Amino acid sequence: MSHTDEPLGRQVLAGAQMLFVAFGALVLMPLITGMDPNVALFTAGLGTLLFQVITRRQVPVFLASSFAFIAPIIAAKGEFGLPAVMGGVVAAGLVYMLLGFAVRLKGPGFIDRLLPPVVIAPVIISIGLALSPVAVNMAMGKAGDGSAQLIPYQTAMLISMPALVTTLLVAVLGKGLFRLVPILAGVAVGYGLSFAFGVVDTSGIAAAPWLAMPNFVTPEFNIGAILFMVPVALAPAIEHIGGVVAIGSVTGNNYVKKPGLHRTLLGDGVATSAAGLFGGPPNTTYAEVTGAVMLTKNYNPKIMTWAAVFAIALAFIGKFGAGLLSIPVPVMGGILCLLFGSIAVVGLSTLIRHQVDLSEARNLIIVSVTLVFGIGGMAIGYGEFTLSGISLCAIIALLLNLLLPGGEGWRNKQLNEEL
Repeated sequence: MSHTDEPLGRQVLAGAQMLFVAFGALVLMPLITGMDPNVALFTAGLGTLLFQVITRRQVPVFLASSFAFIAPIIAAKGEFGLPAVMGGVVAAGLVYMLLGFAVRLKGPGFIDRLLPPVVIAPVIISIGLALSPVAVNMAMGKAGDGSAQLIPYQTAMLISMPALVTTLLVAVLGKGLFRLVPILAGVAVGYGLSFAFGVVDTSGIAAAPWLAMPNFVTPEFNIGAILFMVPVALAPAIEHIGGVVAIGSVTGNNYVKKPGLHRTLLGDGVATSAAGLFGGPPNTTYAEVTGAVMLTKNYNPKIMTWAAVFAIALAFIGKFGAGLLSIPVPVMGGILCLLFGSIAVVGLSTLIRHQVDLSEARNLIIVSVTLVFGIGGMAIGYGEFTLSGISLCAIIALLLNLLLPGGEGWRNKQLNEEL
């Protein structure tokens, strides 16, 4: 059934609905990392439009802030500053583009050989678990790094735990579209409680103009910051492939073949680099939006164009961004206890789904070393040329897989069938 002749009004409404579904996770990422949420809205909209141009508007996906980059952004920002982090984001986008070109030359199976589940799964688990102290600190009313108590502990727990419980209940018990917005529901409850406890500072909202340019940041290129960001791009690249296969199974189209995995990877890369040029977080395809497409049966990619247009329009409303910035730390902390855990579970389910045999010494070594380096925060190098945490564990997993004997026998069966 063709959706191209859908009434314009219905397309616009469906686009607003898609942005609503993506919204919670979209703005949570910049709020945790200290970026401007209005810039994140702008770059999510811009990235989605660029992706549509490159994929000839064939894939109904929405691109927005990737959680995989939270840990390296926080670490690199403290060391090199935000402009250098943005340079790293631009470079991470180039990694996607290079992967896209490699897929074009060697075929989609190339990614599977380079990054089998035994490499990707422990990196994704590390991303989730390495961030768990940030979630817990924020839930207890502290700064993400635990350096300062921003809101009294008791008050913080009375805000963060109901926000978490609301998110859980909506995710499990919610019906229809409501089930797809657990983060928004959790934020709403947490924000309401914060108001009741008097911990919301509204002075920023009052001072902000209605219309304002987002606080764009010009990137600086620093090799140290780039080393922090580039290796992390490997995990979202695999997530992206999973996302493209998932939306294809929902709509009944094989997007790996048409418009082609090389185009979707290139689109993701261009969107991420463009985000870095403006000061926004790296972009990735959103699973929540895939869920919404499945539920609403809105397979028309034009709907995502409207979602992108709405995101860009919201970016210029100054009071809106100030309102987002006024969300107290415990509100986000409560919800992140679930979100960061669920990132780790994606990694675990990757190991289980692909039946990675952990009694095999080779697999055991790759997973074990990757997890300890990633979660423990191992650092290797000197001065600016230091790799640590998630960046290091991604490289180590890749190298161990390439160097340890016996790797050729392993194939990601399910993805190869899809390809």
